[in-house]
This record gives sequence, structure tokens and C-alpha cells, in this order.
Amino acid sequence: MAKMMGPRFKQCRRLGLNVCGHPKAMDRAGRGTSRADKKLSPYGLQLLEKQRLRAYYGVLEKQFRNYVKKAEKSKESTGVALIQMLECRLDNVVYRLGFANSIRQARQMVVHGHILVNGKKVDIPSFAVQVGDEVSLREKSRTNVMFKENFESGALNEYPYLSKDRDKFSGVLTRLPERQEVPIEIDEILIVEFYSK
Repeated sequence: MAKMMGPRFKQCRRLGLNVCGHPKAMDRAGRGTSRADKKLSPYGLQLLEKQRLRAYYGVLEKQFRNYVKKAEKSKESTGVALIQMLECRLDNVVYRLGFANSIRQARQMVVHGHILVNGKKVDIPSFAVQVGDEVSLREKSRTNVMFKENFESGALNEYPYLSKDRDKFSGVLTRLPERQEVPIEIDEILIVEFYSK
């Protein structure tokens, strides 16, 4: 399965993202050597925020641009709608439910067919989970020690917009997340300004 230390970890450290409270990342953030600590122009700040959000969710530029276009058409404010769409991606929901240690590991689980949505196998990480959808671990995969340990140790990470059923190895997206409930420090207004040019 996907490891935490890799190119994405280094990219997140460089961009000044908190990588799961990892000591090396926190040490670097404390020293002020990340790109976020340097004096940047307004455009540079907007670009950095966009790169940080993309790196956090592991989304390609073209996909990200499509999410921004959809968010601009929604009734919510563009920044909030963008973060809600990214939070409702299947790979992210699998990560938030505690099936995986990282979004990359969650994406790998989805691609390999370990995850069911409403009882049907879905192997597309960008699949948009709707309110009321049940995301569960495939029956055959429940015997995997790593998946069980991840799910049981993920008890500390409870999110108000997700309800977990530990007996069935499943969870339900009960409602769309509020902006303050999403555990990422990003100024989404800068991202909206970046794409509005």
C-alpha cells in the first residue's frame, strides 16, 4: 500500500502543508523554510494556495479546474462549494472514514476494488459521493489486517458529516460538510481569485 514518505510528502512539506502532524513536516514548518514563509506577491499567494489545496487532495490541474468551474455554478459561495466537492470525492471519504492512513492509500484501495458504494463496486477515486450514500469495505477485504487496524484505530477521527458503523465496516455521508468542519487550513478566497482572472 501507499507509504506516507514519498514525492507527495516532500511536495506537501515544500508547500507548507501539515502532513498528518508528522515530526519532520512540523519541524520544517517551525523553522520557516517552506515556500509559504517567503515574501510573495498577491499572485504568488494565490498560486501557492491553489497548489496547496491540489497537493492535499492529490488532484491534477485539469480536474481541479473542472471542480472550480462546477463550484462557480453552484448556489453556495464558490470557495465553500469547491471544498465540499473535493471532500465528497470517494477517495477522500474513504480516508475520512478511517479505512486508510492517507488519501493516496485510500485512492489505491478504491482503484483495486476494495470499496463498495451502496453495495456496488466503484473503482473511480473521483466518484462524487452523494448525501445518503453508504461507503463500505468489500466483504472479502474485511479480513485484511491492515484495513481492520486502520478502521479500528480511526475511531479518534470522527467527522460530524460522516456516520460510521464499525460492525458493518461502513459509513454514510449524512450531509455536506460545513467549511469549518474540514480540517485543512486553506484560504479558498485566494483560489477563487486565482481562477477568476
